[in-house]
Amino acid sequence: MSTPPPIAMLAELTHRCPLACPYCSNPTELLSREDELDTDTWVRVFGEAADMGVLQLHLSGGEPASRSDIVDLMQGAHDAGLYTNLITSGIGLTPRRLDALEAAGMDHIQLSLQGTNADLADWIGGYQGGFDRKMQVAAAIRERGIPLTLNAVMHRHNLDDLDRTIEMAVELGARRLEVACVQFHGWAADNRSQLLPTREQTEAAKRIVAEAEARLRGTLAFDFVPPDYYADYPKACMGGWGSAGLNVTPDGTVLPCHAAQTIPHLRFQSVRDHPLSEIWYKSDAFNAYRGTDWLPDTCQSCERKEIDFGGCRCQALAIAGDAGATDPVCSKSPDHGRVLDLLRAAAEPEAPMQWRQPARTPA
Repeated sequence: MSTPPPIAMLAELTHRCPLACPYCSNPTELLSREDELDTDTWVRVFGEAADMGVLQLHLSGGEPASRSDIVDLMQGAHDAGLYTNLITSGIGLTPRRLDALEAAGMDHIQLSLQGTNADLADWIGGYQGGFDRKMQVAAAIRERGIPLTLNAVMHRHNLDDLDRTIEMAVELGARRLEVACVQFHGWAADNRSQLLPTREQTEAAKRIVAEAEARLRGTLAFDFVPPDYYADYPKACMGGWGSAGLNVTPDGTVLPCHAAQTIPHLRFQSVRDHPLSEIWYKSDAFNAYRGTDWLPDTCQSCERKEIDFGGCRCQALAIAGDAGATDPVCSKSPDHGRVLDLLRAAAEPEAPMQWRQPARTPA
C-alpha cells in the first residue's frame, strides 16, 4: 500500500491551560512545562512537516498562549511555508500579542466557546471571568479582520442553546462554526454520563444546523460533528488511521490521533529521536491500522470498509476492550449492545462532573 503524505499536523504545544473543561481531549495524565519541546525543536519539526507535504498546521494545547515563545513558534511555522491556525481559549491573547502573532504570519484563529452566557461558560470552563475575556478577544480578532472559526463543543448542558450559539457566531464575525458534539476521549470519557446529549437533543441539533446552513450560506459555514453513540455507522477516525493527519504532543510523541496513546500494545516514537517522515512512513504504530488489510471479519465483508475503515480504534478499545475490533458504534458490530448499555446508563447520570486538573508539577 502506498502511503500518502499527511495534509495537516496538530502541534499540541503544551498541556498548560487556564480552563478546566470537563470534556478536554488532553490525556488525564497531563504533561508539565518541563516535559515540553523547546522552541528550536518545534521549529525544526515544522520544517520537517512542510518538507513532507503538510499544508496546514494547527497550534494547540492546552492553551498555546501559555507558552511565552508562541510568537517565535508562529514565525517559525510561517517561515516553513505552513498555513497556520491558532486554536485557543483566548485567555492570554492581549491586543499587543494578537498584533505580534499577526505580524509573525498567523493565518487563522479557532476560538473555543464554552457557552453563550457567562454563567454557563464560566461553569463549564472552570474559570471565573473567562466568558467576558473571550468576548473581548473575539472583538479584537474581528477588529483586525483575522479569519475566525468559532469552536463550540456541545453537550447535554449547552446543546439547547444551539440557536443562540449560531447567532453569536454571526455577531462575532466568524466565517465558520464548528458544532462539535463532545467525543468521549481524555477527560470526557470520565464525564460521559454528565455530557452525553439526549437523543431528542441530538435530533433537534441536526434540524437546527441543516436550517441554519441553508439560511446562512455565504455568511457562515458549518462543521457539524454529531454524537457517535446515536449513529448507525462510525466516522472514519482522522479520515483513516495514519492517512491524512498527525498529532505531536508537548513532549514530542507523534500520534495518529488524540487518544492513540491509550492503546497499550503500541509504542509511539518521538521527534526527539526520529525524523517526522520516518515516524509517519515507517513506524510500527502508524502502520498498525492503516488501510483495510487489518480489518476484522465484520468489516472485511462490509461495503463501507473504505468509507469508515472500521471506525475509531480508541473507541473500540474503550468500549469493546479491543483496539482491533469493529467500532461498537456501528450497528453491525457484535459489541453494539455495549453502546446501548452506555446510553441507558447516561439517561440517569449518577457520577458528578470531574473538571480537568492542572498539569502536574515535578517533585
